[in-house]
Amino acid sequence: MLYEVDGPVATITLNRPKQFNALNDVLRQKLRAIVDTVDADDTVRVVILKGEGRGFCAGADLAGGIENPVSQHLEDEYKPALMGIANSSKIWIAQVHGSAAGIGAAFAMNCDLMTMADDATIYMAFAAISLIPDGGNTQLLLQNMGYHRALQAVLEGQKIPAGTCLDCGIANKLFAASELDDATKQWAQDLAAGAPLSMAAAKRLLRQVGHMSYRDTITAEGLEQNPLSQSNDFKAGVQAFFDKEKPVFKGN
Repeated sequence: MLYEVDGPVATITLNRPKQFNALNDVLRQKLRAIVDTVDADDTVRVVILKGEGRGFCAGADLAGGIENPVSQHLEDEYKPALMGIANSSKIWIAQVHGSAAGIGAAFAMNCDLMTMADDATIYMAFAAISLIPDGGNTQLLLQNMGYHRALQAVLEGQKIPAGTCLDCGIANKLFAASELDDATKQWAQDLAAGAPLSMAAAKRLLRQVGHMSYRDTITAEGLEQNPLSQSNDFKAGVQAFFDKEKPVFKGN
């Protein structure tokens, strides 16, 4: 695992390139720890998650077999990091090149945003070994592709190409593989200049309003708006608007 911070942007790199960044015990432990570390760092606003070598992540490392019961293994070894990303106040960008396969696809799609190399894929590798997608993959696919296309991707064990990922909303931006790293860093820096309090609030809302009624959504938005409207960042933004200047948000 590699970790670096450039101003308000942190970059986490899965670093088992010979194994296509397959998640073994050590990498899972480090990923859980780094998710907590980055969320506790008040200087970080945006996080990039990427893989070293020829691909993003091949999924679980099957070299040592599968621990049983699988359900407990998923709860203990994967769910904490996945939920840490989902509940983080930071904005996470998955930077996908090569393939994001198996539960590696879940880590990519669970991030808030995604950039992809134009030749990259999201690979539902489970059918080839007589398993179903896990790590939240089924929900993440359903949300973006709808029932029919999501089920087809699962049953056929599809390698979903980057263009399709962009069209159905899995990915936000596509770049040539040679430009992916720099373009993602630049986008992350641009996003990090935004207001961190409202960014975190928008993430919280969009993570939950899909399960709410319209009535409850209006209420939830109002409750998030209360502290935002009392923040120094709101005051700075309004002042900058009237002064016709670019606001500087400090996260308070």
